[in-house]
Amino acid sequence: MTLSAEHTSAPATRHRLAEDGTGPSTFPVRTEEDLLATRHAVRAATLAVGFGIVDQTRVVTAASELARNAYIHGGGGTLTVEQLQQSRRRGLRLTISDDGPGIGDLERALTDGYTTGAGLGHGLGGARRLMHDFDVRTAPGKGTTVTATRWMAP
Repeated sequence: MTLSAEHTSAPATRHRLAEDGTGPSTFPVRTEEDLLATRHAVRAATLAVGFGIVDQTRVVTAASELARNAYIHGGGGTLTVEQLQQSRRRGLRLTISDDGPGIGDLERALTDGYTTGAGLGHGLGGARRLMHDFDVRTAPGKGTTVTATRWMAP
């Protein structure tokens, strides 16, 4: 896991599906409907990679938590889903970016029970536990980008 205090925000892009089904696909995260659409898109991507039901649930749950955070705390953003192939292992990378206020105290935000809203405080830390690789780049006033990857068991 990498934590960074710097962040350079990428411009928001419109919904874009990879033409061959293997390249990155980008989805807006600006409305409640977008949250549902991202869940469906991530589930479809987990099926395309070949994840079993348990790992499908892990990835979809992490994506849902991260997208909701971008929507609620970041004022909306984008989700990019990428299928990965490294040697003989396959995986899925989720990148969620927003241009919101950033996370003032990242270590605290990753602690179970910490919440700035009405939630239970398991979102960011829970998403980190569900994925194999987890990177957060954030700065006050400059937004947040979370990159999370789950690898398929060989």
